[in-house]
Amino acid sequence: MKTPQHDPIDVLGEVYESMYEDVAKDFHQAEHKSRPLLHALIDDAQAKAIKLEKVSETDAVRLGDWLKRDLDDAVNYLAETDYELKDWLGFETTFLKDEFLDALLKTADKTTVALLALKEKASHSVYHTGEVVGPGTLVCDNCGEKIHFHRAGKIPPCPKCHATDFHRNFK
Repeated sequence: MKTPQHDPIDVLGEVYESMYEDVAKDFHQAEHKSRPLLHALIDDAQAKAIKLEKVSETDAVRLGDWLKRDLDDAVNYLAETDYELKDWLGFETTFLKDEFLDALLKTADKTTVALLALKEKASHSVYHTGEVVGPGTLVCDNCGEKIHFHRAGKIPPCPKCHATDFHRNFK
């Protein structure tokens, strides 16, 4: 009998979510929250993923970079607007796993966001086909088509025009 094979794309999404949940738990428990601390926790999660042989070193570094991008993007959005997390996601939060939503809400609470927003303003992130992204809605920079991610996953080319650059769906 053959052992079932896991899709490498699904594995990257699962490791992304696992890394995020670890980071969110440690960040929430930290006394002095800062963007450098958040990034250091992500680096620690990368090292853990490599040590546990969940993914290759190259994939762990890429996942860490994408996780930093997503969290920076969410924090900047929440700090710069009066909108809520569901607005950044582009859909209702009922579609998210309870554990992931809880971790996301703890990381993106208003107090944390206010502290992290003291950093100079960063430009909004660009997302590219082939990268892994957390839950939310991306908009094609070329045609405006929306792609919804209800869990972490690899960004495909735009289903409408096949372009490869996206941004978050900000209101």
